[in-house]
Amino acid sequence: MADKTAMNTEDKIIGRNPVLEAIKSGRTIDKLLVKKGKLEGSAVAIVKKARDAGIVIRETDVRKLDAIAEGGNHQGMIAYVSPYEYKTIDFILNSAREKNEPPFVIICDKITDPHNLGAILRTANCVGAHGVVIPKHGSAGLSGAAVKSAAGAAEYTPVAKVTNLASTIEKLKKEGLWIAAADMDGDDLYSSDLTGALGIVIGSEGSGVSRLVKEKCDFTVSIPMCGQINSLNASVAAGVLMYEALHQRKTKGIN
Repeated sequence: MADKTAMNTEDKIIGRNPVLEAIKSGRTIDKLLVKKGKLEGSAVAIVKKARDAGIVIRETDVRKLDAIAEGGNHQGMIAYVSPYEYKTIDFILNSAREKNEPPFVIICDKITDPHNLGAILRTANCVGAHGVVIPKHGSAGLSGAAVKSAAGAAEYTPVAKVTNLASTIEKLKKEGLWIAAADMDGDDLYSSDLTGALGIVIGSEGSGVSRLVKEKCDFTVSIPMCGQINSLNASVAAGVLMYEALHQRKTKGIN
């Protein structure tokens, strides 16, 4: 019989850096599986931190770790945790208010690749975004693959999972945010005002921002393309947009 815990990709953290960030953030870790044998490199410090935090540590055969990771690069370490607690839009907005900063929110319109979602979450944390919004249906969630790609950012940047993106955008607009959608036919990114309270919508890998969501946005922005290829990977495009917003906010002393 298959190990049922191995089938739930939202209750384990795979790899050294994600595990380390989970420990540092105070996340509740039920147990830490570590490859049998002599510890090397960063694994030594991580296991010491886990012991200091009172976390149960189990030495485990590497073949079992391989099976649990389901193809993921576990680097000899997997932590079992409670499923991630998704936050609310109000939680994200309150986080911005507590920091006395204009809200900066990243909205993912049906990003289906967990690696893309994780990369977007990682960049969102790096630019100081207050949260990421994803839809409940038709989107990747905070799976093990997404968390690993986020490289620890999932422990610090809240993610809200909402039923309806269009109505969520309406709520954000009522809270004073201007919403920009990434679109090939939009205004030039570098001529657009991305300062102040802002939400950036990133579309799905295949079809971009959906029509209904785009109609709810205040304006659209495009990334200039100078080569033979006319589109970027979703997470790369998100990174370009987020860092331009950060640049403008820094320039005006906003963030």
